[in-house]
Amino acid sequence: MNNRSEPRVILVGVDFGPSSSFDPTLDELALLAESAGDQPVAKVTAKRRAPDAAFFVGSGKADEIKDLITLYQADGVIFDQALSPAQQRNLERHLGVEVLDRTGLILEIFGARARSHEGKLQVELARLEYLSSRLVRRWSHLERQRGGVGHRGGPGETQIELDRRMIEQRIKSLKERLAKVKRQRGTQRRSRERTGTFRVSLVGYTNAGKSTLFNALTKAGTYAANQLFATLDTTTRQMYLAEAERSVTLSDTVGFIRDLPHTLVESFEATLQEAADADVLLHVVDAASPVVLDQITEVLRVLDSIGAGDIPQVLVFNKCDALEAHQTPHHAQDLFELPGGRRCTRVFVSALTGAGLDVLRGILAKAATEGLLGEEILEPRTETAADGHNQEIDVRWNTSDEKDPTSVRT
Repeated sequence: MNNRSEPRVILVGVDFGPSSSFDPTLDELALLAESAGDQPVAKVTAKRRAPDAAFFVGSGKADEIKDLITLYQADGVIFDQALSPAQQRNLERHLGVEVLDRTGLILEIFGARARSHEGKLQVELARLEYLSSRLVRRWSHLERQRGGVGHRGGPGETQIELDRRMIEQRIKSLKERLAKVKRQRGTQRRSRERTGTFRVSLVGYTNAGKSTLFNALTKAGTYAANQLFATLDTTTRQMYLAEAERSVTLSDTVGFIRDLPHTLVESFEATLQEAADADVLLHVVDAASPVVLDQITEVLRVLDSIGAGDIPQVLVFNKCDALEAHQTPHHAQDLFELPGGRRCTRVFVSALTGAGLDVLRGILAKAATEGLLGEEILEPRTETAADGHNQEIDVRWNTSDEKDPTSVRT
């Protein structure tokens, strides 16, 4: 790397067909790179039937990337997909700069953002599990060490084997420490259960405004910024609901993202357990995102993977202040049909301006007093047209209940 304050990087994405996750704009990868302190200077996309065994993108495209590195004086290359250890090593040798894949980039961001003791343990565990598969001959010190007194008795362990053994020992230690943290969290949750505490958890795609909404509802003052993974550690606060005349707990959890590394999902199990044990999930969505439905689908997939897929949820369309005039919703709340046909309550808010938060509080008060969300909110409802056929509901903006007395423009 050079002495520039922000390393210049080239972004690369490959389309392997309908079954692969491919972002033709690479906008999310660019946001990830900027969150890590890098400056994207060029984007390269390619289309292949299958990854090239040596260079992932093929030798011709690798040469094209090499020319761009020279043209833009780039310091590194970031791939939007996961690379094998051999592919990463071959690309670094061919391109002459550091090469990082999506998983490695996310791990770098997590490593820089974790603040709590538990968060740091979780990030270190994920990083070591990622590194353990990449102990390949990339450095000159990884040569075979001779064993035995007087260097007799044949070759001993390679440096790779020694490194791997040390990593495995550290991983074992970290898992034991995280298991202890998980037990402590379990004790705290059981204590809340004994006191009858109603638990609400914020979940959602990263940068959907969860922390801003958390601060607006609880006045907690936690860190919030317009960047991916601004906060990683779960924060729980009491929130008083005047309509219900009681307090509930509200937890802000780590944001999800497309292709979240499995090592991170597993490592953050203790943190995500707050979501799995909640009575209600507030699924926060960036209403202004052009890929809002894709982000909702990804969050639902992760919720299923941690055992939280069946927990009642309220879909909170946040950032309504950033919408164009023609996109502004006509009602404060309606029903939204999730993939699979299940419906949930949707509410339109702006955590930044406070619009719609009174409606959201009312929904939570009803949930806390009537058990879960109550029949009126949870039961699927289908509008019937004059001809007797079910009407299609616009899953983005149209309300499914024209009689909603809370009709306002947010």
